[in-house]
Amino acid sequence: MVSHRLQISLGMSLLLGATMLSAGAAHARDPAAGKAKAGMCATCHGPLGLSQLPNAPHLAGQPAIYLVEQLKNYRSGRRQNEVMGVIAKPLTDQEIDDLAAWYSSIPISVTAK
Repeated sequence: MVSHRLQISLGMSLLLGATMLSAGAAHARDPAAGKAKAGMCATCHGPLGLSQLPNAPHLAGQPAIYLVEQLKNYRSGRRQNEVMGVIAKPLTDQEIDDLAAWYSSIPISVTAK
């Protein structure tokens, strides 16, 4: 016979798992939506994520998890940059996920000379 505490614990675990799954589904990354949103990034980071300015990093090929973390840090003010703070502030979690999906999906290659 299963104890009452074990039943509650199992129930809470199932609820937590279902919540995590539904949250993941709500934030499915969409590279096409990210590409559409990335127009605002092109001035500094280039239309394909290759920087046009010496003080702006390349975004193409960066891991999505890294891009998400950095955009959220700019949005919250944890990471400081006058331009990026303004750009990131209004972004939703979904838009950040989409932008990360777009930039991480851009293939990059290196050719040795």
